[in-house]
Amino acid sequence: MSWFKQHAVAYGAKPRLTDRPFRLVLLSHGSGATPSAIEWLAYGLAQQGFVVLAVHHHGHTGSEPYRAEGFLCMWERARDLSSLLSDSIWQRALGAPIDDQVDVAGFSAGAYTAMLLMGARVAYSQFEPDNPVKSPIRGPREFPDLVDELTKLQSHKVFRESWDRRRDSYADSRIARALVIAPGRSVLGFDIDSLQRIRKPILLIVGDADTVASPQECCQWLHDSVPESQSQIIGGGVGHYTFLSEGTAEGERAAPELFADGQGLKRRAVHRRVVALASEFFA
Repeated sequence: MSWFKQHAVAYGAKPRLTDRPFRLVLLSHGSGATPSAIEWLAYGLAQQGFVVLAVHHHGHTGSEPYRAEGFLCMWERARDLSSLLSDSIWQRALGAPIDDQVDVAGFSAGAYTAMLLMGARVAYSQFEPDNPVKSPIRGPREFPDLVDELTKLQSHKVFRESWDRRRDSYADSRIARALVIAPGRSVLGFDIDSLQRIRKPILLIVGDADTVASPQECCQWLHDSVPESQSQIIGGGVGHYTFLSEGTAEGERAAPELFADGQGLKRRAVHRRVVALASEFFA
């Protein structure tokens, strides 16, 4: 049983073909979550005529046991989406032409993923000891002792191979625009010069009451660092988790903090506003 409410969909339905190719949006979920946590965005964009493709980021998704490697080596998430974009299997299954220009959208850790695909490069991983921007926490909500795992993993060959390429470029020239929702503290580890070199359109969206990733510290810093970016702060007490799908009864019992919005705040209304902003931005 999912923690998140889902819209009704027709599995296996073929798209209604037109004389124009569909615009594709790649979707990246947040830390330890699944695509269903931001299904509202996929559904809303699909209603506007976009094709939306999401992945479960291995080791960093709630659809399988968490792995410290998945939380520490977040640059691998960008490779997930680039590999998916290159895979012809889903394209044959879709049975419809896709525009050459592709867009990406991501929430929280997914926002970090989107920035990597735009050309951001890692200067420091959030929890590495040399990072001058010290994190106030030892790990995210889903892996609170993550910092302790870094030392343990240094002797693992596969981990070291990934860790040693953390400062590589993961930019994908096929991706034209990025919707970056509620970026977390991990973005503070980006190399500032790489951000200033980005010339593709980026729309940053954050809630005014985000206590997980301060709008001023994270989103505003990105906006100031990326010349072509736009920034939209959504007011009315919008928190970090307001951007997650609405909760089922099971979800509200298991993790009430993910579904506790401020008094009078309608999560669905916030979602509709973001879909409208995204549709206009990607159009």
